[in-house]
Formats: sequence, C-alpha cells, structure tokens
Amino acid sequence: MAAVGAAAVLMAALAACGGSADAGSGPVVVRLVDPGNYGPLAYAKKHNSFDGPLAKLNAKVEWGGTYASFTATTDAIHSGAVNFAEGAFSPALGYLATSDDIKIVAVKDVVTDPRAGAGDGLIVPPDSPIRTVADLRGKRVAVNKAGRGEYLLLLALKQAGIPADQVQRVYLQQDQAASAFTTGQVDAWVAIVRAFPQAVAKGARVVSRGRDLPSDDLNMFVARTDLLARNPDVVRTLIQVLSELDEQEKAEPEKFQNVFATQGPAAATGLQLENNIATGRYDNVLRLPQPGDEARLDGVSAVFVENKVLPASADPKKAFYDWGDRK
Repeated sequence: MAAVGAAAVLMAALAACGGSADAGSGPVVVRLVDPGNYGPLAYAKKHNSFDGPLAKLNAKVEWGGTYASFTATTDAIHSGAVNFAEGAFSPALGYLATSDDIKIVAVKDVVTDPRAGAGDGLIVPPDSPIRTVADLRGKRVAVNKAGRGEYLLLLALKQAGIPADQVQRVYLQQDQAASAFTTGQVDAWVAIVRAFPQAVAKGARVVSRGRDLPSDDLNMFVARTDLLARNPDVVRTLIQVLSELDEQEKAEPEKFQNVFATQGPAAATGLQLENNIATGRYDNVLRLPQPGDEARLDGVSAVFVENKVLPASADPKKAFYDWGDRK
C-alpha cells in the first residue's frame, strides 16, 4: 500500500508541474542505454511501456549501447548519444564538476532493508586473509573513480578509523575491475551495480555492504538540459512510467527477471536470480526530488572534497532540475 501511495503522490506532483508541449516539427527523441535482461527499464523496452504515453507528446525512445555503470556512460551523455540515464549521486558529482549539461530529475531512497538483494559492497577472494575493513591497510582496492565504489570505500575507511592514504585505490571501470579481481591484480574490489551480485554468486566473499554504511548516495536519473528545454513533460512522463513499473516490480519481481533471455550468459540463475528478485521486491519507488535531497548530495560531495577526489563541492541548487511544487 505504501508503494501505491507513492505513485499517487508522484502522479499528482507531475500533473501540478505543468509544462509546455513541444511545438517542433520532429518528435522528441529520448536516448536510453540498453537495459540488459532485467529490471524496470528492460521490462519497459520489451513491452514498449514508454511508447503510448510518449506518443501523446510527439516523442519516442531509442535504445543505445550497453555500459557497465553511469561513469562508463558519461562520454555518451556528454555527446548526446544518451540523454536520459540512471545512476547515483556520486558519479553525477564527478560529471557535474566539469559539465553543466545534465540535471538530476528523479531519485530513489537508499535501500536499508536487510531482506533486500546484494546491492553493492567491498568483496575479496574467498581465500583472502582480509576479514575486516581494517585489514585493507597497504592493500590495493579497485574502485570506479569519483563514483559509488570510491565513495563507499572512503565511507568504510572513515567508519573503521583508517586514513584513506593507507589504502591504494586502483581506478578501474567495472568490467576492468572484474578482470583484475579474478586475476589477483587487486586485493579487494568495491563492486557496484550488477557486478556485485554477479561476483558474490561466483564465490567472492563480502567484507562490507554499502547498505551497512551511513550513505547519502541516492540512486537517481539525470536528463540532459537540451531534452528538458525542449519538452520537460517528456521527462516527467518517463519518471511516471518508471515509478509505476517500480511498484509492479515490488509486487511481482519475478516478472522483471530474464526479460529477454531465460538461458545463456545474459540470464540470471541460482543465487544471482534469487538476489535480483530480492532486490526488486525491496527496492524503493522512483520519486521526484525533495529539498532534503540537496543536503544528501552535499554530503556525498563533502566526502569527495575532503579526500581530494573532487576539487570543490557542487552547488546542489544547480544540480537538480526545478520541478516547481515537488511535494
């Protein structure tokens, strides 16, 4: 019932925001990354969930390439090959440090329910002598630079009282980190997004989970400013559809697994499938940003600035798109 209430609030807020219809001659094109084989975006792609609502606004979607994380997608976002993307505050801050062509348009609250799926966290090989975060002194840890991996590592080190400079951060994208982890080139890895449950399913041992840390790093969606300028109603509609799909996934998470393939390398089975189902059942529903989210963004930024990952804090007032009445 709580999820249904969230959708009702979101739909009312979307309606209250208003917005102008696009008067251009051609359709507005929303360019999305390929969503893979599970989750609301994959479900939306297979069932054409965006097509009807967007057609009313003279808009359509195009599905593009596959990327391991938001950080890996940034070049495509900057070029305009992707103009609506899912990610988290942490990598968005790295992007916003050098570019002003995106705005955060929707967020999800941090999942803390212990029944939820794996999420993300610090992992080591099963035979590693590393048992606690304190054991990371002098070790090499793979993280994605200025992204959730680095943020979670810095939080874990601070919580354990370990100076960040006593641990070597090795900057790698998720696919590169997976290879380095498997071949022993790094001692540990803060795996995120889909890499974490995959690694755990293959036997990696979990030292620390992201949900056990005092994280301010909300998941979110960003839109390019040119898309928002042309027709913000298109973006609002995407958010509304995704919110409704989040609610459906919470109620029936099995329907959102192995959307395109039930066999082969893209299909989740065994422990990974169980994790994906638990993740969907206890995930939070996408919502419009609230003023309090600006403080959380500032909290993530402060960790990065304190550890010299970023030179200065981002202005939260400029990072979020102003939807007007967001309650």
